[in-house]
Amino acid sequence: MSNAVATDVQVAPNMNGSPRNASEAVAKSLKRRYAAEKRFRAYGLVAIIFAALCLAILLVTIVGKGYSAFTQTMIRLDITLYPQDIDPDGTRDPDVLSTANYQKLVKQAVQDLFPEVTNRRERRHLQEIISPGATYHIRDAVLEDTSLIGQRLVIEVPVSDDLDQFNKGFISGDVPEVERRVSDKQIAWFNRLKDRGVIISTFNTTLFTAGDSREPELAGIWGAVVGSFFTMAVTLLLSFPLAVGAAVYLEEFAPKNRWTDLIEVNINNLAAVPSIVFGLLGLAVFINFFGLPRSAPVVGGMVLALMTLPTIIIAARAALKAVPPSIREGAFGIGASPIQVVTHHVLPLAMPGILTGTIIGMAQALGETAPLLMIGMVAFIVDIPGGPLDPSTVLPVQIYLWSDAPERAFEERASAAIMVLLGFLIMMNAIAVVLRKRFERRW
Repeated sequence: MSNAVATDVQVAPNMNGSPRNASEAVAKSLKRRYAAEKRFRAYGLVAIIFAALCLAILLVTIVGKGYSAFTQTMIRLDITLYPQDIDPDGTRDPDVLSTANYQKLVKQAVQDLFPEVTNRRERRHLQEIISPGATYHIRDAVLEDTSLIGQRLVIEVPVSDDLDQFNKGFISGDVPEVERRVSDKQIAWFNRLKDRGVIISTFNTTLFTAGDSREPELAGIWGAVVGSFFTMAVTLLLSFPLAVGAAVYLEEFAPKNRWTDLIEVNINNLAAVPSIVFGLLGLAVFINFFGLPRSAPVVGGMVLALMTLPTIIIAARAALKAVPPSIREGAFGIGASPIQVVTHHVLPLAMPGILTGTIIGMAQALGETAPLLMIGMVAFIVDIPGGPLDPSTVLPVQIYLWSDAPERAFEERASAAIMVLLGFLIMMNAIAVVLRKRFERRW
């Protein structure tokens, strides 16, 4: 009987095919699976290379357009600070010194460079070589040191934005005169000044110390940076404690029923709501209903806090879930109350993940523009804000405003501002990675 069974087992493969054919089918199947695996790896590699290439093109484009904004073309002018024009009464009153006719001194200094230019129209074109902000440089120097009055000094002032672009090679002198913003005579005068050695290129400190301006060579990002700081401070102060409190309650204390399920679904849905919706909510509630000031960092921070809350809550709940149950059981075993278990054991262990999610949420809020446009933070703000209630703008909105300006110099400064914003975002994400690596614990 056993021999018959053995004979049947040996013969069975021959009924559906020989063992050799079966092994060949298995080999072909393995070959197909290995080939599919290789194709899948190739697709992944191509996707990574394509993404890296797009990122490289983006960065090269931004840097290529913005690196030149970190330098500024200046001209050295010999200016005599005549007392009769600046302080005729000799009082040294700051109000008198601030309102003096420094424009007259600048015009005279420029005219002394080219005394042969006597035609009224040519003289006007000659004066356009110098930036209107030259008077501010002289005024600030006089206010800082009143002993300069009556002296002749050499001071560096910026040239106009068009000649600055010409000096950097973005405006070509080979194209017809009607197709560029600088005339042939202005180019000739500028080249003569370069030959005399009075045209220099310096680091553009104005970009990092001034607020916005109608003149590109006088515009800076400091006002937007300060506004972003106040906005992010309000966002963090509002969103972090509320989000952590909500996550702790939902994860540690809330009963599991349909109401908490509904809350969880709404939190997840809020994380996917377009940011402009939060801007409309802020416009309707904070400004129209409560009457808070428009274009103020406090309102922008409140709007961004609403937008950031779901992100931080979700990250905080995930961090709380990652704490092993044995930590809670051990704390209960030594007589700790539920509050003590959370505050003394669970929350400190989950804090690295919570901080990581908070920084990522703040980085997302730092790059937002749409909700802030809805609450009026798109206004033209020259002064540096002194507090969260002062009118201000933020860095992404400043980039938006400059990118919409017609002057080529504003496009250059917009790219430079994007570089600064990317630097902040990279720094915030690097801090998140460092916090994760430093405080992460494995069980």
